[in-house]
Amino acid sequence: MKRMKQFLSIGLVCLAGVFLVTACGKKGPPVPLVKDGNILAAPEDLTSSLLGTQVTLAWTHASDPVAAKLKPEAFEVFMATKTKDSCEGCPFVFNSMGMVALPAMSYQHTLEPGLHYYFRIQALGKNGVRSGYSKTLYLDFEQ
Repeated sequence: MKRMKQFLSIGLVCLAGVFLVTACGKKGPPVPLVKDGNILAAPEDLTSSLLGTQVTLAWTHASDPVAAKLKPEAFEVFMATKTKDSCEGCPFVFNSMGMVALPAMSYQHTLEPGLHYYFRIQALGKNGVRSGYSKTLYLDFEQ
C-alpha cells in the first residue's frame, strides 16, 4: 500500500510537470488560416517630407501574384515617440494613429519639437487580414 501511494504521488507530480512544461505563456489573437499566396504584402518605400511642423508620410504597396496576392483595403499608421533624454535602446510602444483608405497612400501629422518619432505602416485586407509592418521610419524633430 505504501509503495502504491509513492507511485501515485510520483505519477501526479510528473503529470503536473507535463502540464506546466507544455504551457507556452501569453497567447496572441486568433489568426486567419493562410493558404499559399493568400497573404497581404507589407507597405514599402515609407518616406517623409516636412513642411514646418507638418510631416507627410507616403508609401507604396505592390501585390505579388504568387507570394502575396491579396489586395489591401486600407492602411493603418502607427507612431511611437521618445523624448530627447530617453535612454538609448529603451523600449517604446507604437500606437495606432488612424486608418487611411485606398486609393490614398499618405498621412499627415503635426510634430512637437524635441521628440524622436518612429512611424510604420500596416496594410489591412478583408476579414481581418493584416500584412507585416513596413520598415520603421525615424524622425528627429528639433525645431
